[in-house]
Amino acid sequence: MATHTIHKNVLENARPYEPEKGTVRRVTAGAIKRRKGRTVFPIVTAYDAPFGQFAEQAGIDVILVGDSVGNVVLGYDETTPVTIEDMVHHAKAVVLGTSRAHIMVDMPFGSYQVSDEDATRNAIRLVKDGGACSVKMEGGTFVADRIRAIYSAGIPVVGHIGVMPQTASLGPGYKMRKNRERLVADARAIEAAGAYAIVLEVIDHEVARELTEMLTIPTIGIGSGPHCDSQVLVLHDVLGMYPDSPSFVKRYASIGTDATAALRAFAEDVKEKRFPNSPA
Repeated sequence: MATHTIHKNVLENARPYEPEKGTVRRVTAGAIKRRKGRTVFPIVTAYDAPFGQFAEQAGIDVILVGDSVGNVVLGYDETTPVTIEDMVHHAKAVVLGTSRAHIMVDMPFGSYQVSDEDATRNAIRLVKDGGACSVKMEGGTFVADRIRAIYSAGIPVVGHIGVMPQTASLGPGYKMRKNRERLVADARAIEAAGAYAIVLEVIDHEVARELTEMLTIPTIGIGSGPHCDSQVLVLHDVLGMYPDSPSFVKRYASIGTDATAALRAFAEDVKEKRFPNSPA
């Protein structure tokens, strides 16, 4: 058979890729954006496969792999030492532990400040190597160009204003942000740049309400009151894994205390030769 005939038959029989029926699809950025004004939804952080799985089994279908991994997992006092390699590593683990949840991944300090090109390259790495569904970056009007560049590359982006842990030491630290004019300008710039959602961290509750009503994209609150479209908390705060948590946190367990008690019981059993049991 002539070569051109083979090519013709291949083209005639070719079909666009179609996923198998029953294939589980992850929640998309578009689906999250469409929740605006319809339903309030929870988000929690996760940093490994088991807790990603636990979150998904609990019905939480948006998970943030936050650079808070530096504080709660890696032992740092702040988030700035966290690297792009750290974020890829932990994002990949959460992706492997989940099947349907949308995995939102923080861009760590230093991964987007230099240039649009550098920011886009690192965002692409989080998607290709880490499995991120979308990326999140801190900053207001001054990161609008970065958001626009990443969005133009085909990657969904979440903004983050108010308290910004990566650069909190440059301002009033972790105190509540109340500058309405600046917050409105930041939020508008982020929405205009193409972000599909925005985190409002420790913002005056009435300002957060106004931003939520003003924007066409979902607002994700953390310490910003009850009026946001979504609420996010750090996993370790929800589960009570450490003794100190921000004042706005509600604890739903005391895993830290329970884990210490369990390990103490194990240690005592070993020392007293109660474990393992002698064979009958």
